[in-house]
Amino acid sequence: MALKKPKDVPKIPKSREKTIDKLKKAIPKKKKEEIEFNCKIYFFYDSTSKKQKYRFQLETLKIFSALNYKISTQFRKEKNEIDISVLGLTAQNDYLVKAQPATAEIDFENLFGEYTLNIIKQDGSINSAVLNFNIYKKEIELVKEFLPAKKNNGKFCTFEIDNSLHSFSNESI
Repeated sequence: MALKKPKDVPKIPKSREKTIDKLKKAIPKKKKEEIEFNCKIYFFYDSTSKKQKYRFQLETLKIFSALNYKISTQFRKEKNEIDISVLGLTAQNDYLVKAQPATAEIDFENLFGEYTLNIIKQDGSINSAVLNFNIYKKEIELVKEFLPAKKNNGKFCTFEIDNSLHSFSNESI
């Protein structure tokens, strides 16, 4: 029996994309706390655009040896708050595979003063840190790490200022 030729193109439903606002309101399921990510913050000089930036390097604590992975993220900066949402892991198309953690690098410009950094997982868990940026003194200070008041919120990320990765332009500021 032959199939009928369709008269119109079938509509494919759109996947629901979780925005940062929806993830902040989500209540995570209760589960065992384990540290999965480390967030390194440091100064980064971009030689191609010739601009001084602040880099947030998010990396997994697990080491992947079969494939090279990258953390896919979504981020935004509003007033004195930076939100970074962890969307998941994606495999990179590399011929050379080495044992390394999955990483994501997010760059921001023009940060000065105190900012609250929120790392948000897909289940709605949030880990936060208060950071103080001062480009003139060439220092970033981790004021405090905290968990926002939320049901079933657990610690999954650590924060550190990595002075060994700082890079500055050769010109004076």
